[in-house]
Amino acid sequence: MLTHVLEFISLGISLIAGVIIIYGVVIAIIRVAQEEWGQFEAGNDKLFNFEKIRYSLGSHLLLGIEFLIAADIMRTIVTPTLEQLAILGGLVIIRTILSYVLENEIKSQKSD
Repeated sequence: MLTHVLEFISLGISLIAGVIIIYGVVIAIIRVAQEEWGQFEAGNDKLFNFEKIRYSLGSHLLLGIEFLIAADIMRTIVTPTLEQLAILGGLVIIRTILSYVLENEIKSQKSD
């Protein structure tokens, strides 16, 4: 019974992560389209600054990744086999590196 509850919670956390990431991507697409349309209407060939859009998208991706790590930890609690622990370790390492790179990118954009 407890394992089913933990699996359900893990699934919920994964879904929240997906929603956060999809929301960030949709917002970024809308902002890029608005900027491009504004440039087109103004007849301006000058490139606009993507930095705010990249910062927003990176923040959403980073938050989504954190939720996915939490969901993976919950799944491992449910089925703590050696294979599951190895998979979790690999996923956490990959997502941690990705989070680190994204966070540094966001910080460098903020300081510019």
